[in-house]
Amino acid sequence: MLADAGVSEREAEVLDLVAARATNAEIAARLFVSVRTVESHVSSLLRKLGVADRRALADLAGPATRTGGGNGGTGPPDTRLPARTLPVPLTSFVGRSAELADLVAAVGRNRLVTATGPGGVGKTRLATAAAAELAGARPDGVWFVDLVPVSDPTLIASTVSAALGLDDPRGRTVEEALLSHLSDRQALLILDNCEHLVDGAAVFVERLLGRCPGIHVLATSQTRLMLPFEWAFPVPGLSLPGGAVEGEGDAVALFVERARQAGVADPSPADRRRIGEICRRLDGVALAIELAAARVASLGLDGIERGLSERLRLLAGGSRIDERHRSLRSTIDWSYALLDPADQALLRRVGVFHARFTAAAAAAVAGFAPVDAAAVTDGLARLAEHSLLVTVPGEPTRYRALETIRQYGTDLMGDEPPPDEDATAASELDAARRRHLAWATAAIAALDEWTDVGLADALARADEMPRWRADFDRVADDARAALRWAHDVPALRAEAAALATGLGSTCFGRGLLGECLHRYEQAADLADDPATAVDLLLSAAGAGTCRHVGGEALRLWRAAADAAVAGGEPGLAAYALARSAELLNRGPGIIAAQPPPGTLDALLSEAEPLAAGAPRAQIAILTARAFDLPETDAAAREAAERAVAAAHDLGDPLLESGALDALSAIHLGRGDVPAAVAAVTARLDLLARVRPAAHNGMEISDGYAMASEIALTAGDFAAARRYADTLAALPFHSEEGHLATSRRMSVDALAGDLARVLVDAERFRSGWERAGRPVATSLGKGAYAVTMVHGLRDDDEARAEWFAVVA
Repeated sequence: MLADAGVSEREAEVLDLVAARATNAEIAARLFVSVRTVESHVSSLLRKLGVADRRALADLAGPATRTGGGNGGTGPPDTRLPARTLPVPLTSFVGRSAELADLVAAVGRNRLVTATGPGGVGKTRLATAAAAELAGARPDGVWFVDLVPVSDPTLIASTVSAALGLDDPRGRTVEEALLSHLSDRQALLILDNCEHLVDGAAVFVERLLGRCPGIHVLATSQTRLMLPFEWAFPVPGLSLPGGAVEGEGDAVALFVERARQAGVADPSPADRRRIGEICRRLDGVALAIELAAARVASLGLDGIERGLSERLRLLAGGSRIDERHRSLRSTIDWSYALLDPADQALLRRVGVFHARFTAAAAAAVAGFAPVDAAAVTDGLARLAEHSLLVTVPGEPTRYRALETIRQYGTDLMGDEPPPDEDATAASELDAARRRHLAWATAAIAALDEWTDVGLADALARADEMPRWRADFDRVADDARAALRWAHDVPALRAEAAALATGLGSTCFGRGLLGECLHRYEQAADLADDPATAVDLLLSAAGAGTCRHVGGEALRLWRAAADAAVAGGEPGLAAYALARSAELLNRGPGIIAAQPPPGTLDALLSEAEPLAAGAPRAQIAILTARAFDLPETDAAAREAAERAVAAAHDLGDPLLESGALDALSAIHLGRGDVPAAVAAVTARLDLLARVRPAAHNGMEISDGYAMASEIALTAGDFAAARRYADTLAALPFHSEEGHLATSRRMSVDALAGDLARVLVDAERFRSGWERAGRPVATSLGKGAYAVTMVHGLRDDDEARAEWFAVVA
C-alpha cells in the first residue's frame, strides 16, 4: 500500500513513529534529522495518503499498512533490519553540521571509515547521526554494535551476529555464518568503541570486507585500526567562539542547550562569553561540556569557573548505564588502562608541560624508569594514535596534551605522598617537575645567549628575530609554570632565581616589558646575595623606564637603595638614588604622578655621603646635577663635560651616554645645533656597542629619540626619519607599539607623509591600550601629530577622538 502511494522508506519510518504518537521533536531525535525535515515528511504523507490531519494519519498507519513495506505486500517477507537498530538518542544532536556532512561523504566513498578522537569528544554520537543520514541509501539496513562489553577479540563476530539477530550457525563457525549472511547484502555496520580490541577488530573487518562487497563499516575508536584501505576521520572538539568560527560555535550551543534541559534560563550575552571561555578551557570536548552544563543549576557559572582547576572531581554525573561516561575521570581511566606501563608513565609525566613540546623535551623531562629516554618518540606516537596527545606538524613535530589529560596525569602522580623539600625526588610528580624546571631553565638560557650581542649586531639580524620570538613563545608558558612551582619550594630558591632572571632578560628581548619588570623583581626577592639582589632591582627599574612608567622606576630604585644599604653596599645605594634624581629632570614626561618639590635635592643629599669611593655613583650624581641646572648656565655645561670625561675614563658607556644626553640638551638650549648633533652622534656610536638589556633599554631608545629630535631641529628630515625608524625597530619595542611609533608619527607628520602617520596611529593606540593606557606626556607629541593629520583631512570626529588620547 505504501509503495503504491509513493511513500519513501524514510517517510515510512516517520509514519511508524506518528502511529506511536511521537511528537515531531521526538521523531527528529529518533531519526537524527531536523524538526523541519520531519514537518516536511508529515506534510508529504498527508498529501500522498489523502488524509486530513495527523490523527487520521496515525489511525491509517496500522499493522496491515506497514507490513506491506517496500514490496506492496507481495513476495517474500522483508528481512532488512531498519535504521531503528541505531541507539535511540535521549538528547538532541547539537551542531557539528560540517563534520556530519564530511563523515557522511567519507562513508559514501570508502568501505572502512574510522572516526578517531579522545574519549568523550562525541565520536559515537556523530557516527550514529551519520548512519541515520545514510540509512535510506542502504537497502539492507544499518546495524549498530557496541563493543565496550567485549573483552575477548575472538568474540567480535559473535557480538555482531547477535546484534543482527542471526540464528544458530548450524555446524559452521559463527563468523562463517555471519559472513555468509552478509555476502550479498548492501548494509552499513557501525562498530563502536574498538580501541581495546584494535588488533581483533582489524582482522574481523578485513575478512568481512573481503567477503562481503556490499558492506561498509564505520568504526569509532581512540586509535586507528591500521588497515591499508582505512579512511581515518579525526573527530575534533566542538567548534569554539573566535578565530575562524563565525558566531559562538557549537560548544556554546551545546552548553546552553544542556543547561536549559537542567532548568537554567537562557544566559545573557555576557554570560555566553563566559560560557565560551569555559568551553575553551574544556578543549571543546562534548562530554566535559555536557557534564559542566548539567551542574550550572547548582554551582552557577562562577562555581564552574572556579572548579575547572579540579575538573576531574567537578565533572561527574553522566550516564548510569555506560560507566565510562559517568565522569570525566572514568572516561580517561578507560583509555589509560589500554596502555602498557611505560606509556602510562610517559602520559603521566608529559602532563607537567603547559604548552606544545617536542620529543626531545619530553625525553629530558619524562625519560626515567620505566620510560626509556631513547624510546620516547615511539611512545609519544602511540599516545597520539590513542588520541591522548594531539600531534602538531612542523619542524620539529610537537605534541600537546589537552588540559584534562594534563590534570589527569599530574593527579595520578600526585597520589603519592607529598615530597620532602630536601629530597632529590620524593615522588614521581616531584621528579618530573624538577626535570621540567631544569629543561625550562636551559631552554631560556639558550634563548638568552642568542641575544647576547651588541646593539649594532642585534639590529643587523632583525630578520632573524621573528623566529627567535616564536621560539621564545613556544617555551615561555612552560618556563612560567616551572617558576610558579619552584618559587614555593624553599630547597629550589637558587634554581627559581636563575629561571626568573633568565625570563627577565628574554622577556625584555621579546618586548614584554611589564613581565620583564616583574621577573627581575621576583628574582631579586629570591636572591640570597645582597649585591645580586640590588642589580636585579636596578634591572627592574630600568624596565620601568623602558615602559615609560617612571613611577615604578622610582619605586624600584628606592627599593634597590634600601637593599644596598642593608647589604653593606653604600656605593650601589648612592647610584640608585642618583638615577632617581636624574630621572626627575631628564624624563618627567614618563612620570604620571610627579613627586613633591624638593625631592631631587633630598635624593642627592642622601646619595652624596654614600658615594665615597664609588666612581659610578659619583658620575651619576654629577650627571643628575647637570640636568638640574638651567641649560644656559655655564655650570651645567661644565658639569656635563666633567661627567662625560669621567665616564669615558671609567669605561662605562651607559654613564657616558647619559652625560652626553645632558650635554646635547645644553647645546640645544644655547642654540648650538652643530654641537648638539656631534654630541648625539657620539652617543649613538657608544650605544651601538652595548648589549640591549633592561637596565640600558631606555638609554638606547632615548638616544635614537633625541637623535631624531635634533635632526629635525637641524632640518635633516632624512636623518630624522632614519633614527625614528631605528627606534621603532629596536627588538624590545616589538610588543610596545606606542613606544615604537610615537616618535616616527611626529617626524612623518612634519615630513608630510600623512598616510604613514595614520597606519602607525593604529599600532600606537593598540599598543598603548594593551599597556594599560599609561599616562606619559612624553608620548603626547606623537598623538598630537595624529590629531593634526586628522585636522588637515577635515575629519573632526577622529580629531576629537585623538585629542582624548592626548589628554
